Amino acid sequence: MPDSQLAINPKSSALVLIDLQGGVVGREGLGPRSSAAVVENAGRLADAFRGAGGFVVLVRVTFSADGGDRLSAPVDEPMQMGTPPAGWDEIVPEIGPKPGDHVLAKRQWGAFYGTDLDLELRRRGIDTVVLGGIATNMGVESTARAAHEHGYKLILVEDAMTSLSAEAHHFAIKTIFPRLGRVRSTEEVIKAL
Repeated sequence: MPDSQLAINPKSSALVLIDLQGGVVGREGLGPRSSAAVVENAGRLADAFRGAGGFVVLVRVTFSADGGDRLSAPVDEPMQMGTPPAGWDEIVPEIGPKPGDHVLAKRQWGAFYGTDLDLELRRRGIDTVVLGGIATNMGVESTARAAHEHGYKLILVEDAMTSLSAEAHHFAIKTIFPRLGRVRSTEEVIKAL
């Protein structure tokens, strides 16, 4: 049962938003909510964190021009990429970046592996990670699992994320995330700041 006394210290917490960039936000058929709803809630969270003196990390997935840094292991359902359009990897302007934000480039689902995310958080004394973004059971879940393994306290903002299907989203929210941290709403997180 969620605790009603959630408290977030903005000085030791970071909001980490996953893949809220043109090419991801522009996808059709997301569920259970639209990317516009996710961007709106994520924007409110980012503004609240900035206003409270918290650290905001905007994560984007991007690749080199030749694609040589993309994962290429054989899988049963490969991601269809092709040549991405110009600007596909730019953070949507509704989110930022704004002064003080850290923009992080990743090259796989999770935001920890092969990046400086852990270093940036630890040097700032961050012990709590608040997560949102697209897609719930891909980039967000991969980042959540790694954050948990790195010893961070986690708050997963259910209405600031969506997935490729409502079923995939709900599976992560109900089965995986409660074992990694606390699942809360945008309103609950803003109130706790």
